[in-house]
Formats: sequence, C-alpha cells, structure tokens
Amino acid sequence: MADRARDPEALEKEIEATRKELARTIDAIADRVNPRNVAQRGVTRLKEEAGQVAAAVGALVVPSAPGEDGEPGGVDRRVVAAGVGAVVAVTVFVLWRRGRRRRG
Repeated sequence: MADRARDPEALEKEIEATRKELARTIDAIADRVNPRNVAQRGVTRLKEEAGQVAAAVGALVVPSAPGEDGEPGGVDRRVVAAGVGAVVAVTVFVLWRRGRRRRG
C-alpha cells in the first residue's frame, strides 16, 4: 500500500518520462515504415549486393597470356560475359521479387 501513496509530483514526472519514451518509439516506427526510407534502404541494399557481385566478377577477370608480340593479353571475354550475365540475372530477379511483393 505504501507504493500507491507516492508523491503526485513523482507520478507526474514518471508519466512525462513515459510519454517522451513513447513519442520517441512512435517516431522511430514512423521513420522505419516511411515509404521513402523503405525504398532508400532497398536501393542501398541492392547497391551493396551489386558491388559484391561486381567484386566477385572482377576477381574472376584475369588477363590472358601475353600475345605473340609480347604485349599483355586481353581479358577473357567469356568470363566478362558470364559476369555481366550474372549481374543482369540478379538484377532481374530482385526487381521481379519486388514487383511480386507489391502486388500481394
């Protein structure tokens, strides 16, 4: 019963602190579900994934053996084509998935 006999001023301070915490929580939720922010996070994630794919493809692309004239050879076009194809496939897949989510 002693807990219920708290000072009204202390209760008001506690209520105000709770209100402020609730307001911060609501602001954080609103910021998280804001369509512009959701889209920005998706773009950022897609850029990161594309960067990782590009780095992986870059690691595969190595110069070929020197030519008859002693100059360094070019890049194997098959490897570049495979890398470009992989990037295109991933991009199409991601866009397809995003489209399906929006429709239902």
